[in-house]
Amino acid sequence: MRYFSPESEVPFCGHATIALGAALALREGDGIFALTLNQADITVEGHRNGDVLSAALQSPPTRSKAPPPEVLSEVLALFGYSTDDLDPAIPPALIHGGADHFMLALKSRKTLAAMAYDLDAGRSLMVREGWVTILLAYAETPRLFQTRNAFASGGVYEDPATGASTAAFAGYLRDIAWPHGGAIDIIQGEDMGMRSRLHADIPAAVGSSIRVSGEARLMDL
Repeated sequence: MRYFSPESEVPFCGHATIALGAALALREGDGIFALTLNQADITVEGHRNGDVLSAALQSPPTRSKAPPPEVLSEVLALFGYSTDDLDPAIPPALIHGGADHFMLALKSRKTLAAMAYDLDAGRSLMVREGWVTILLAYAETPRLFQTRNAFASGGVYEDPATGASTAAFAGYLRDIAWPHGGAIDIIQGEDMGMRSRLHADIPAAVGSSIRVSGEARLMDL
């Protein structure tokens, strides 16, 4: 499996993997399918229940670390944020679950809804640092998050559903002992009019694969 955006190849793309699982279920029937990526081997499950298609992927291993202070300052400046806009319970982080992402947790849903940045500046920063997206998250509850994903590295202003960053984020919450209760739900794309809901199951073992699941729909071509 290889994944391409308008401007780049990415090592892992969760929503495309979910779509593939649904497509395989349509063609082959329900099942678990092995996938070989450029840098990992994973699986995707596909299911069909009447007109409802769903899929679940097992991500590559996850990891996270704190960003350098100067890089955090660049990200804050890109979006016009200050440290006062951040949720102190979820510190900024470099997160990975098959691809690299920068994560900022915001303490206001209004701030998340108002996300704005310069596409060219975002592209330069993300390409330089090797990030696929910059994930902005807001915790509605310990197990329900609203997120947005800036995808300037691929020439796209915003991604409506990002399974790779969901896996990476879930792994990070595990790393910081967040009270996730074994699973979280992500609502993404609401502010751009393309609402998606992703579910992530979080096993206890640090660094282990995250199961990300959701429904898919057929597109008119």
